[in-house]
Amino acid sequence: MKSFFEKWNQLSIVKRILVGLLIGIVLAVLLPEKASFVVIFGSLFVSALKAVAPILVFFLVMSAIAQHKAGHQTNMGSIIKLYLLGTFLASVIGVAASFLFPVNLTMATAVDSITPPGGVVEVLKTLLLNVVDNPVKALFNANYIGILAWAALLGYMLRHAADTTKTLISNFADALSNIVRFIINFAPLGIMGLVFDSIATSGLETLLSYVNLLVVLVGCMVFVALVVNPLIVYTQIKQNPYPLVLKSIRVSGLTAFFTRSSAANIPVNMELCEDLGLDRDNFSVSIPLGATINMAGAAITISVLTLAAVHTMGIQVDIATALILSLLAAVSACGASGVAGGSLLLIPLACSLFGISNDVAMQVVGVGFIVGVLQDSCETALNSSTDVIFTATAEFKEWKKKGKEIVIPK
Repeated sequence: MKSFFEKWNQLSIVKRILVGLLIGIVLAVLLPEKASFVVIFGSLFVSALKAVAPILVFFLVMSAIAQHKAGHQTNMGSIIKLYLLGTFLASVIGVAASFLFPVNLTMATAVDSITPPGGVVEVLKTLLLNVVDNPVKALFNANYIGILAWAALLGYMLRHAADTTKTLISNFADALSNIVRFIINFAPLGIMGLVFDSIATSGLETLLSYVNLLVVLVGCMVFVALVVNPLIVYTQIKQNPYPLVLKSIRVSGLTAFFTRSSAANIPVNMELCEDLGLDRDNFSVSIPLGATINMAGAAITISVLTLAAVHTMGIQVDIATALILSLLAAVSACGASGVAGGSLLLIPLACSLFGISNDVAMQVVGVGFIVGVLQDSCETALNSSTDVIFTATAEFKEWKKKGKEIVIPK
């Protein structure tokens, strides 16, 4: 038994996760009732990551800024530009695909228990209010905009603190990072429970009536992941982008697909950034920030579902309006994390651009929840893996300028 565990631990985390994935599928198909206890592993794994992520981000960002040395380059400006560019291009892809492959919806029951935002101003207002949220409340509610703001402010004020104080903060950050590494070792069990729960409880039957919509949604996300993102990376580092893109999808995208939580995947992304040899001062800020504003998957969801409603209602759309929708979807997607319900609740906002009533728009949200089993998984996988890709791209670009070789670990 000891020999088995030694060999098991020698496998890469991705291979171990794939084993857990296969076991989860087999149990869900062959023993859906007798093996139902494995669901708890998925719940525990996601809950543990969600629990540690806010406090981890708080101490990592505070430590990075407190110990920042004057003149040290951070690349944050480049990273944010890449985040915004990627989100906008994803929205454009969603709009273009909806024109090429128009989808008509069979409306679901309206979702009455949730209230969408009234407009872009309300989305941005929520985002700004989250910045000045009570720090304890921000940590409790995993409000990453608020956590980033308070951590950055405290870190800035502690720049001239005693070295012992900075060391204490750094030690807390290191201890939390070690806790994350411990939790991630249980990823195979967690993924096994999550995939078992998805297949055994939801199944694929409910998705069949919306197969056309899913093909467009998932097709757009795959196109952005495998074509658009690599093109962006290539323009920055002028070398083959696929080793970085595929590694990010394999490590970050795989776990994000099953956890369906950008917050839970923040520790996974930070581990990946360390493996890539990136500067902690950069990724400790850019990764949690990306989980908030880098929302390519959300932009696609908003664009595709909105235009599906437009096609269903028989409304004609000109090029100018389509471009406005692309911009609106991108801006709204960046504020998605500040709105309860995420990207789906921003669909009524986009629908209002075409004069579609809120009642009809909420039925489209209902359709979104039905296909959410797959849509939300793919959306989170794209969003989360792209955080690492763009963070690495900005730093690799600086490496190239200095003549440093870029090597992607296997």
